Amino acid sequence: MKAVILCGGNGTRLFPASRKAMPKQFLKIFSGKSLFQSTLKRTLLTFNEEDLIVVTNERHKFLVKKQIEELLGEKDFNNFIFEPIGRNTAPAIALASKFALERLGADEEEVIFIFPSDHLILPEEALKVYLERAKKIAGENFLVTFGVKPTKPETGYGYIEAGQEIGEGAFRVKRFHEKPNFEVAVEYLSKGNFFWNSGMFAFKIGKVLEEFRRHSPEIYRLVSSLSFEELLESFSQMPDISIDYAVMEKAEDIAVIPMDIVWSDLGSWDALYDSLKDKEGENVKLGQVIDIDTKGSFILADKRIVSTIGVEDLIVVDSEDFLLITRRGESQRVREVVKKLEKDEELRTLTEFHVKVFRPWGYYVELEKGKGFKVKKLFVDPGKALSLQLHKFRSEHWVVVRGEAEVLIEGENGSLRRVILKENESIYVPKGKKHKLINSTSSPLEIIEVQVGNYLGEDDIIRFDVSY
Repeated sequence: MKAVILCGGNGTRLFPASRKAMPKQFLKIFSGKSLFQSTLKRTLLTFNEEDLIVVTNERHKFLVKKQIEELLGEKDFNNFIFEPIGRNTAPAIALASKFALERLGADEEEVIFIFPSDHLILPEEALKVYLERAKKIAGENFLVTFGVKPTKPETGYGYIEAGQEIGEGAFRVKRFHEKPNFEVAVEYLSKGNFFWNSGMFAFKIGKVLEEFRRHSPEIYRLVSSLSFEELLESFSQMPDISIDYAVMEKAEDIAVIPMDIVWSDLGSWDALYDSLKDKEGENVKLGQVIDIDTKGSFILADKRIVSTIGVEDLIVVDSEDFLLITRRGESQRVREVVKKLEKDEELRTLTEFHVKVFRPWGYYVELEKGKGFKVKKLFVDPGKALSLQLHKFRSEHWVVVRGEAEVLIEGENGSLRRVILKENESIYVPKGKKHKLINSTSSPLEIIEVQVGNYLGEDDIIRFDVSY
C-alpha cells in the first residue's frame, strides 16, 4: 500500500490566520501540532515511512520539510513532490501515481490511498479499521471513497448517496451531491444513506489510471507518455480539475465506506468553532482573552489581549496585522474580504504573507515600513544560512542583537571577504554587492535589517548558491 498526503491550498478560508504563504494545514491550532503534522502522524499508524508520498506546492516545500523534521526528527525522508503550479486534486493524484510507479517501485495492482492534509479526524486510531476495509474493496477493482456519517444537517459539505451494500461495510455509490441548502440537508440526514464527502480515496494505481484514460484523456495523455520528471516539467499543461469531477462522478465501479468518526474539513471559522466547543453556547478562546457576558463566540488572540463584553455568536480573529469580526454563520464570506484585498495594490500582500514569514533558514518579522525604507528582524536558526545574493534596488544595514553572525560580503575587487559580527555590531551592504549571512554557531541569531531603496519588493533578489 502507498499513501499520498495532498498538501495544497491557498490559505483563504481561515484568513487572516492562514495566508497563501501559510495555509491552514500548517497552522498549529490544535495542541501544538499543525493539521499536516496530525495527518502525517495518523497516516504513519497504518503506513511505513517509505510508502508515504507528500504532494505540495513548490512555495511550501520549506514548511513541509521543517514540519516533518519537527515530528519525525532529522530522518532521510525524500518522498516529496513539489508542484510548480497548483492544478487541483486530479493532476496531483496522477502525478503521485507516476511517482509511486517510477520512484517507489510500486506496480499497478498496488492500492494507493489519498488523504487531504488539513482535516480533523478523532480519534486518530479509529481510521485504521476503515482503511483495512478500503484496501479489500479497492483490491476488488472498486474506486473507494470515504463517507462520514452526518451528525447534523450540514450545508458546507458535499454528500455521497449510498446504494446497494457490497459487503465489508461498503456500499455502491448511487450519486454524488453538491452542497445542499438547509432544507435538503435535513432531508439527507433523515434518510440515513447520505454521507459527508470526506475527500479521501483508495484505489489500485492501474485502476485510477484506466479511469483517467476513459474520463480525463488530457490527463492520461500526459501521464502515459511522459516520465515523472517530464510530467513535472509539463505540469502547467494539466487541466485544473478535481478528482471528483475528473473521475469519481463519471466512473461506474465506485464504492463508499461510511465512517462513524469525528471529522471536519475545518473549511471555515464556524467549522473550527464547532470542532472545539464542548457544548452549544460556550465560548472558544485561543490566546489571551477576557470574555465578559459573552456567549457562543470564537475568539482568537494572537499577540494582543482581546476582550469582549455583552456580545454573543461572534467570531473574532485578531492577528498582528489584521482583525476579523463576523457573526457566526457568516464566516464563509471571509473569501469576499480576501478578494477585495487582492484588488488593492497596497493591501494585496496581506493575502500572501503574515508579519512572520518562514524561510528555510528560519523566519523574519516585518517591523516597520515607509516610503523608501523597510525594517525587518531576521531569526536565523543554528547552523543555517541565507543564500549568497545581491539586490539591484536596495542597500541593507545589519545589526546583530543576539548571537554571532558570519557575513560574506563582496569587496571592491569582486572577491568575498569574511566578517564576524557579535552583539551590537553592524555592517553596511551596498546595493549590487554580493553578500551572505551565516549562523555557524549552535545558538539562535537575531538581526535587525534596515532596507533602503526606491524598490523594496521581495523579488529584488539574485541568488548565486541556493542550497535549499
